[in-house]
Amino acid sequence: MFHDLNVPWTNAQEMKRAVAFLDEYLTSPVPDPLPFPTPSRLRILRRCNIFLTDAASNFRIPQLQAKYDLIAARPTDEKTLQQACQSLDVDIISLDLTQKYATHFKFPMLGTAVSRGVKIELCYSAAILSMDPTAKKNVIGNATQLIRVTRGRGLIFSSEAKTVLGLRAPSDVMNLASVWGLGLERGKDALTKEPRSVVEFARLKRQSYKGIVDIVYGGEKLPAQEKEVNGKAQKAQKEQKRKAQDSVESTPVQSGEEKISKRQMKKNKKAKLGAEQQSST
Repeated sequence: MFHDLNVPWTNAQEMKRAVAFLDEYLTSPVPDPLPFPTPSRLRILRRCNIFLTDAASNFRIPQLQAKYDLIAARPTDEKTLQQACQSLDVDIISLDLTQKYATHFKFPMLGTAVSRGVKIELCYSAAILSMDPTAKKNVIGNATQLIRVTRGRGLIFSSEAKTVLGLRAPSDVMNLASVWGLGLERGKDALTKEPRSVVEFARLKRQSYKGIVDIVYGGEKLPAQEKEVNGKAQKAQKEQKRKAQDSVESTPVQSGEEKISKRQMKKNKKAKLGAEQQSST
């Protein structure tokens, strides 16, 4: 299943065209409710974007998680980016790639976010529709730098397209990711595996309580399987014991080990003494 986790709401007419395009090429979450019928293949999710301008602000993320399916943070500087990577309980970190940042992205900072399950979002529509050549240059530079710093891990590709002209089919996005240095396989993961993990992890956080998850089947053996395994083990033990008894019974008894009577032992002793005396004389 392909994903596009960033389709901004503009107006009903434009969104209707975007939904029709996405329905043809991928299953994509869109804002809910929609004032027009939606295709049955679409899964509708709600997303809240938090623009981080001050690291000391209280964003009330737990209250937002109860009302939205996904919570995305958009840092505006290095301080807020560090806060989002290290402590904010968000699902996605979405950077404005059209801006030129004062410092380079660092692996320890972004690696902390990826290790916590927070994904880094790369939005590609600005590199296609923007009329500003500087913005296009910044998108390409920031995207290639993020791919290199994160080593291609924990990345998701979204459109952030405000019109249908900014949308592209999954194969086109994968080709774009390959040009930026991510590769086709990782590019496909950025449209399928990674976005799906974001959606499911966010769902678990909303539906579970203090980390308790209902496990339907944890890999344990069923009673019938346990009975069958125990029966085979007992049968193997009996067979091994029988073989051991057969080997003991079939072992030949040496002649020196045969039992003799006390009388015969005395005769043998006398005969041995007589032979020794005769040899000495």
